[in-house]
Amino acid sequence: MTGFGRVVLVMVVATVMMLSSVSADPDLLQDLCVADLTSGVKVNGFACKSNVIAEDFFFAGLANPGATNTTTGSLVTAANVEKIPGLNTLGVSLSRIDYASGGLNPPHTHPRATEIVFVLEGGLDVGFITTANVLISKSIKKGEIFTFPKGLVHFQKNNGKVPASVIAAFNSQLPGTQSIAATLFGATPPVPDDVLTKAFQVDTKEVEKIKSKFAPKK
Repeated sequence: MTGFGRVVLVMVVATVMMLSSVSADPDLLQDLCVADLTSGVKVNGFACKSNVIAEDFFFAGLANPGATNTTTGSLVTAANVEKIPGLNTLGVSLSRIDYASGGLNPPHTHPRATEIVFVLEGGLDVGFITTANVLISKSIKKGEIFTFPKGLVHFQKNNGKVPASVIAAFNSQLPGTQSIAATLFGATPPVPDDVLTKAFQVDTKEVEKIKSKFAPKK
């Protein structure tokens, strides 16, 4: 492992431990509760399964860059309870986000978690907007960290000429993501046009045009 690789490992472990101590999820009441993702029982989290194995606590999906040939030029690879059942009740999760040159992780929120990102490669312009409509933004580069408060709208954009990537940590096993544009213009059933035209001060044709870009793929 390279020197930088060791630094990344230490930072990720320290971040997860820190977030665990201020967990946004309810405290666990037992050693573990590996999620039974097939259970029909509905609880605030997942029902526990009985046949626990080591693989329930393992995931290799963040090891390699994700394909960024997407509409936005970015890809989020989540390592949450849906990928690692052993995270159930533990109050932490990670994601890897990869960005092509010019790639954007569009404005979005995580309703259940604070997020902290550690830049693995490249550089990003990042920011969040407070409830007073104040933009807090900064350019960050390899080895640096930035935090997005729980529930606030935020974004990341790679304005560099080379790919970029980050590891993001959350104080929730399943932070949830609401992408602002996709949520408003791609909802099912759709948000009424008159709501969107009034909210965005545009005409119906513009709303329909935007909705067509977020229509579910058939």
